[in-house]
Amino acid sequence: MRNKIIFGLVFLGIVVALYSAHLYAVPSKPLPPVFNPAPDPYAKGIYANGIVESYQTQGENINLYPEVSGTIAKVFVAEGQTVTQGTPLIAIDDSIQRATTEQQKSQAEAARALLDELKAQPRKENLEVARAQVDMATASLKSANDTLAKQQRSYDIAPESVSRDQLDNAVNAAKVAKANLDVVTRQYDLTKAGAWVYDIKNQERQEEALSKAYAASTALLAKYTIKAPVDGVVLSVAGTAGSYVSPQGAYDSYTQALGPVLVMGSSKGTLGVRVYVDEILIPRLPPRDKMKAQMFIRGTNTKIPLEFVRVQPYVSPKIELSNQRQEKVDVRVLPVIFRFTPIPGVEVFPGELVDVYIGQD
Repeated sequence: MRNKIIFGLVFLGIVVALYSAHLYAVPSKPLPPVFNPAPDPYAKGIYANGIVESYQTQGENINLYPEVSGTIAKVFVAEGQTVTQGTPLIAIDDSIQRATTEQQKSQAEAARALLDELKAQPRKENLEVARAQVDMATASLKSANDTLAKQQRSYDIAPESVSRDQLDNAVNAAKVAKANLDVVTRQYDLTKAGAWVYDIKNQERQEEALSKAYAASTALLAKYTIKAPVDGVVLSVAGTAGSYVSPQGAYDSYTQALGPVLVMGSSKGTLGVRVYVDEILIPRLPPRDKMKAQMFIRGTNTKIPLEFVRVQPYVSPKIELSNQRQEKVDVRVLPVIFRFTPIPGVEVFPGELVDVYIGQD
């Protein structure tokens, strides 16, 4: 009985093995691809990778960096927002610089007031005082001279009537009165002449220097607000209120690297494509006037014709695509710039990688 059971189990195992082998031997029907690989639409097309970017007459996207360091106080815009030239984008805390600017403004105003004071001299009240002093000194001199003349006549008529000491005192008093008149007259002339020209020139330079310092401080204060340099669209905002930024950019906690605080693109409907052609394929590029290209959006069967714009005549390492600053293999590429108008219903964003074939008519 036991042998029959063992024999039955062996036979069942053989049957299961044969059936399983049959099932695995039958080829399974392949699943249809989600999208077709990008085909070469040209007879001798060149394949290259491309990056979508906002179309600019020169350069790439507009990367904005602050010219000063500080903590972001307020962000005025949102990603995807359309702005016009001069629109405030980000404000950096300017409390210290604002106080410095106000201080330099006060110093410039004080220097200007002192310059106006020097130019306004002589002051009417000071001139009247100096004139009164001259009048008083003139009267004192006349009185001293009259006294001297009387004593001199008396001495000449009867020497015993006036002592020699009294006569000498009268002579000295007349000399002192004359000297005093000379002093106050010169003081009057000095007051009437006003401020010395060299004092005015010196104060003019002081006022000019302080005014320029205030203007420079005001210009620096304006840099604490980043404004849109052109009409465009805000593509990316790297910082938020409380984040620290510097002329090196803003720190990205994901990439752990510094990058632009804001990235702007053109507000025009046209987008650009920067295509990187491998250096070994450069000799196969068609002539500029006959160059055509088609862009294929990855993950779809959508293709968009491209219009040739220009060639950037500088072959560089392909770090734009790999995002590596140091590569073990020096793969160098030539940037070729195209542009296109987005197709309605197909979303394409700056920074997106696309497949491009370059050919000719």
